[in-house]
Amino acid sequence: MAENETINGVPVSEAQIAAWAAEAEAGYDIAALKKRGRGRPGRGAEPSQVVALRLTLAEIAALDERAEREGKSRSEVIREALHLSVP
Repeated sequence: MAENETINGVPVSEAQIAAWAAEAEAGYDIAALKKRGRGRPGRGAEPSQVVALRLTLAEIAALDERAEREGKSRSEVIREALHLSVP
């Protein structure tokens, strides 16, 4: 191992590497690993898609101000505005 190896700024020792290797050699519970899932949690029963949106700096500032004021994320504010604008 190279000297001063780190993971997210935390030093990694030879002992830690040996422990990880022993854990891997003992095998993993595949069912438990699959349960954890990956990525962000879904918003409902249906799959959702990411949509790119271009905004000006002024629009982003207004969006961030509203989100902060209402204690919501940017996405929540945008989804709410879209929901209110569609008949």
